[in-house]
Order: sequence, then C-alpha cells, then structure tokens
Amino acid sequence: MEAAFWHRRWQNNDIGFHQPDGHRWLPRHWPALSLPPDAPVLVPLCGKSVDMHWLRRQSHPVVGVELSRAALDSFLDEHRLTASWQSAGDLEVARAPGYTLYCGDVFLLNAEAVSHVQAVYDRAALIALPPPMRERYVAHLRTILPAGWRMLLVTLEYDQSKMDGPPFSVSANEVQRLFHGCTVRQLEVEDVLSGQARFEEAGLEALRERAWLIEG
Repeated sequence: MEAAFWHRRWQNNDIGFHQPDGHRWLPRHWPALSLPPDAPVLVPLCGKSVDMHWLRRQSHPVVGVELSRAALDSFLDEHRLTASWQSAGDLEVARAPGYTLYCGDVFLLNAEAVSHVQAVYDRAALIALPPPMRERYVAHLRTILPAGWRMLLVTLEYDQSKMDGPPFSVSANEVQRLFHGCTVRQLEVEDVLSGQARFEEAGLEALRERAWLIEG
C-alpha cells in the first residue's frame, strides 16, 4: 500500500484495524516463545496498539515502527509517556522508558536498530500488505533480525475474490512459503466471521484467524 493510504486512514480516524482492548490471543500464546522476561520485542507497523503496553508490562523493552507519526503520538499521549523526537538516519525516533518508537517506512529500519531484539510480535503487519510487499517485508525482517529470533504472528484467511484487503487474506501455505527455512508451528485457528459486519456483508462464508510461532 502507498504511504498516503495509511496517512489518510490515521488522519480520518479510519482505524477499524485498531483493537482498543488488545488481541485476545497475546496473553494466551506469548508464553510459547519461551523468552527471558527482559527480551526486547519488535512490533512492526505498530500503530498505537495497546499490545505494546501489554508487552511492556511483562517487562519486555518494546521497539515499535510505524509510518504514521499521529499514531505514535497518540500512543504516547494515551499511556502518558514523555518522549522527544530525534532524527535516526532515515527515520525519526522517540524514546520513553521501556519504549523505542521509530516513525517511518519499515523498510528503512536497519539491523543496528534491532540488533538487540529477540522476538517479533506481528498482529497486523503482514496482513496489512499486498502480496509483493509481503514478500519484501518478510525478506527484510529476516535480513535485519539477529540470529535466533522468534515471532508470534497472527494472520487472517478468507475468500479474497469476494472482498479485497486490507486486511488481506494470507493462507497457511503462504506463511509456510514466506518463512521457508524457519520453524513454523500453528498455535491456534478459529473462525471469527460472526459479528464481523464488513466481512459478512461481503458474503464470506468463513474468516479464519490463525496464530503462529515462527523461529528463525
């Protein structure tokens, strides 16, 4: 997606993808990563996700990267965090106790910025990207992350001939292909169509959400 698309979504507060109560699976499946309590975690395309606050409450230093400055400023305000913005190469960065938040294109995030990261939490990044960008996104993460990383990934799968994204449909086969060479394990799958008005109105018969544990 073009950057302007996401800037408009945040400017217009068209952020149906934001989950104000956090994702129900995060507390359930995070222990599967078997991380030390102080392991730094990368949250790509983080928006103002309250899941970052949950991760911080588990003692994890959080590294977020997000295109929209408005989203990051909102996160800082809502959690009463004081931070000043500084230049960080091609990105801007705000640092607050326990948080390092980068503003800019995720593809400009470099290995130095994530050299200490041990895990990734991707609830809404992969599914926000069309197919060519998904390939590039996963390849970029696998290039910059240090060896031994682990990821909790959440995906959606549906009949995309009836409705286009974002969020985009990412099949189980695609996850296996994108992360070829990694250890990939499905943790849970659930049909979550009921109550999802946009998807129901499109005539979908199923909307599968999956949680994955991936080890690089």
